[in-house]
Amino acid sequence: MDPQTPPGWTPNAWLSITPAFLEEAINAARTQGLTPIALEDLPERLADESDTRRYVSFTLDDGYRDNARFAAPVFQRHGIPYTIFITSGFVERSRSIWWKTAQEITMRCETVDLARIGIDGRVSAGTRMAKIALFDRLSDLVTEAQDEDAAIALLDDLAQAHGVNPLEITERLTMSAEELADLAGDPLARFGAHTLTHANLRKVDDARLHQELSASASKLRGYVGVSPTTFAYPYGYPSAVGAREIAAVEQAGFAAAVTTQPGLLSPGARDALAALPRVSLNGFYQRRRYVEALLSGLPFRLRGSPAAQ
Repeated sequence: MDPQTPPGWTPNAWLSITPAFLEEAINAARTQGLTPIALEDLPERLADESDTRRYVSFTLDDGYRDNARFAAPVFQRHGIPYTIFITSGFVERSRSIWWKTAQEITMRCETVDLARIGIDGRVSAGTRMAKIALFDRLSDLVTEAQDEDAAIALLDDLAQAHGVNPLEITERLTMSAEELADLAGDPLARFGAHTLTHANLRKVDDARLHQELSASASKLRGYVGVSPTTFAYPYGYPSAVGAREIAAVEQAGFAAAVTTQPGLLSPGARDALAALPRVSLNGFYQRRRYVEALLSGLPFRLRGSPAAQ
């Protein structure tokens, strides 16, 4: 979350919203009659078929330091619970945030030697269009690789060669264990697991999948003193969440898990608690009317109609 709208173009601007827009989203949800609830309490509410209230749960991914600095005060002002999903590799500074690494390379460098990662020779990054193209190529390096760990290692090496320290970015942007423990003192704060390494779980074997789930929950308990009952799939789109991953999350004992697949909760959500959809707030569309449109459900119905396919 950024304290103000980022100036100009940055590759990951769509992932950040301002505190003012968060406040607008809260007000829009309440105006539409939604009752704020902690995600961990949602399964119990959904199980009660006599409860006809409509609920909203606010969630934030990755444990960015800005969540505590800018978002928490907004939730506190409104008395609304919120859940932050934590990747322990970020907390322990052992895993780089590759999309932030790619952004810093793109924004800081005028030319980049892609020969180091076996893609190309030296390419220009001196114009806006060149930076967009470069960021897309660096993103593809990771997202299209079957071995995500190896691709991130290549990207980290490229960054180091161009004066960018990937783990320094992680340390600068995300909360430490001590900061999480401090935030856990907020009675409105909740914490969910988000794996050890933010891996695309469809690309890992069964043993790694189990480890990413169980060990991340254990580590989070060590940070905040409470075992997490909720989980967020890294990336969350269909190519990162399948039937095997959903079954593993259920077997790991999480009461609820969220994807990033767009949609509102339906009456059938009580039978699909391990793969709940979400309404994502986009940094490119920070207007209350967009939130109101999403909460109406109309964009999701149109998206699923034959005419929209």
